[in-house]
Amino acid sequence: MAKRKIIKIDDAKCNGCGQCIPNCHEGAIQIINNKARLISDLFCDGLGACIGHCPQGAITIEEREAVPYDEKKVTANIAKHGFSGCPGSKVIDMSKASHSGGGNSSGVKTTPELKTWPVQIMLVPVNAPYFNEADLLIAADCVPFAYADFHRDILKGKVLLVGCPKLDDLAVYKEKVSAIVKNNDIKSVTYAHMEVPCCNGLINVIEEAIERSRKAIPFKNITITIRGEKKEKADVRDIGT
Repeated sequence: MAKRKIIKIDDAKCNGCGQCIPNCHEGAIQIINNKARLISDLFCDGLGACIGHCPQGAITIEEREAVPYDEKKVTANIAKHGFSGCPGSKVIDMSKASHSGGGNSSGVKTTPELKTWPVQIMLVPVNAPYFNEADLLIAADCVPFAYADFHRDILKGKVLLVGCPKLDDLAVYKEKVSAIVKNNDIKSVTYAHMEVPCCNGLINVIEEAIERSRKAIPFKNITITIRGEKKEKADVRDIGT
């Protein structure tokens, strides 16, 4: 191996926001355990196109021994996924696409209401274009499994973000949600969560994000029971005024 320029990710500074991933055209970076990781030296060309998209300044260029950049393998990686970068974090707006839906047990077709991608809080860029004038839905990741009418009754007409307040880092969520609310024209925020206590952690995160934005944004809090039922009365209030 010879010395060459290659990116270096400061683990202490990285908050796992994922904004570097769509800007790495070689697909050399992935989010692993809530941190950006260089998955292979041979995918990194060392030019640092991802650096300017890291809000934490966690990515720099260093010179060290590394396997040579392999353009053929990068091309194969891009061809495999159909585009450059990580397939899990490519920003997609499907709001104008038509869906044939899938059948349920009775044979009746249902229409999926998911219109944007990615959905994970950790992966979505804070400046994704579909956030403009969006009704934002933040859902604890158990909710779509527990509530059968999630698409029709809760998701329809909204931009979805999904996370787990129990297993993920709430400090990262706080920073990410705050940036999304502050930097975009969000019309409303809905939080759908399970009745279990660990889901309550995101309520304070969302409320504080709205308050810090100094915008008057309606906030709706929906609770789903572990039996898959939506509680009759949702908590609806204006925050940020």
